[in-house]
Amino acid sequence: MAVHARNKFTENGENMDEYKFRYKRLENLKNDIKAGGYSIPIDEDFSPLTGTVCIAGFTTKNSMAIHPMEGCDADETGSPSPMTLRRYRRYAQGGAGVIWVEATAVSSESRANNHQLWLHEENVDAFRKAVTAIRDSAETGEPYIVLQLTHSGRFSNVGTRVGIGEANPYLDQNQKSYHILSDSELCALEDQFVQAARLAKRAGFHAVDIKACHRYLLSEMLSCYGREGMYGGSLENRARLLVNIVRKIRRKVEIDVAVRLNAFDEIEYPYGFGVNREDCHIPDFTEAKQVAKMLAEAGISLLSVSGATPYYNPHINRPYDRGPYPPPTTQLDSIHKLLAGARELKAAISRIPVLSCGFSWLREYGANVAAAGIRRGDYDLAGFGRQAFAYPDFAEDIRLHNSLDRKKCCITCGKCSELMRVHIMTGCVVRDSEIYGAQYQKTFHTQRER
Repeated sequence: MAVHARNKFTENGENMDEYKFRYKRLENLKNDIKAGGYSIPIDEDFSPLTGTVCIAGFTTKNSMAIHPMEGCDADETGSPSPMTLRRYRRYAQGGAGVIWVEATAVSSESRANNHQLWLHEENVDAFRKAVTAIRDSAETGEPYIVLQLTHSGRFSNVGTRVGIGEANPYLDQNQKSYHILSDSELCALEDQFVQAARLAKRAGFHAVDIKACHRYLLSEMLSCYGREGMYGGSLENRARLLVNIVRKIRRKVEIDVAVRLNAFDEIEYPYGFGVNREDCHIPDFTEAKQVAKMLAEAGISLLSVSGATPYYNPHINRPYDRGPYPPPTTQLDSIHKLLAGARELKAAISRIPVLSCGFSWLREYGANVAAAGIRRGDYDLAGFGRQAFAYPDFAEDIRLHNSLDRKKCCITCGKCSELMRVHIMTGCVVRDSEIYGAQYQKTFHTQRER
């Protein structure tokens, strides 16, 4: 995380215990939502989560999705390892209707770490085996399988050249040497995404996701207000890279295209996207809605909505009980903003299925909120990230028991994020402790000894 974020976000929250999850009854949560004036709906009927959704002609078996959480466990070629396959088999057995496979680099130098998935000509068969493993493990019908394609941009940690769209004082790190990608380099990158989509089609995925969230390169390009040339300045230019990639894939590859989009970044203007120009803590969804409309016109089949970045302000997109700094506001405030982003973008592109996030911190009550939003038409699908690390069969429990088991839920302790940040094999340290608890102890006990 950048130093700027630490300094800014410790001003209002000295006591980490102030906002910890403390709800023993749903009524207590409802009272806090009402008292805070948050737009967070709650249903006690989970049936909206078991309803189907039509995505480009494919009917999902339910409206629950596994979010693309990186496991940092690819092998040296960027291929799914046995541990990668273990995670996705468990997700498939857990019964979610959509399985969104984690960030997969479109080139070697665009990887966030050496253990990130990377799809290339030499390992298509390995990815095909992963898709087959997911399908074969699903016991209640085939899930819709999406592969997230990414260029990690300023968060790349492989090679010597870190390509970015524009310098950013809030996110630049002193220890890195950045290279501002030229217009010709960005144009060539469009074709790299197209080639990766071709390979994903060969591997058997239903869709590719063009990752434009959390300030990775395509997300950063949306905030390049000060950049000159065809990829900066106006919104049309700032969205050009993302929209061109979608258009080219739709024209050249027979595969569905999804986008995971930041609706807001909560970084000071002119370095943040989707923010009020006087106060970046207030989302302004005007441009995000315009981008969503551009993407709908370009032919996307599915939009997943997120916000902020785990590298700078993780209290927003990963509300936690334990994390790198005391949150400056309640976790309910962050959830309110994430849900608002999904709701606003769904209203802008009503015919396209929209997936929302922001449920894991709520434990078992995340299903109550997710179901209520679907019932109201705020979004069509509910995505679970950290919850899936901890509780891969959450969807099956909702289907069979109309409930979630608190003893199996994610407790937002942040340990999975700690592993991810040091690029170590990542999963739930608490609920999958035999593997990841031992991994956590080995990693951080060794660091403490040093």
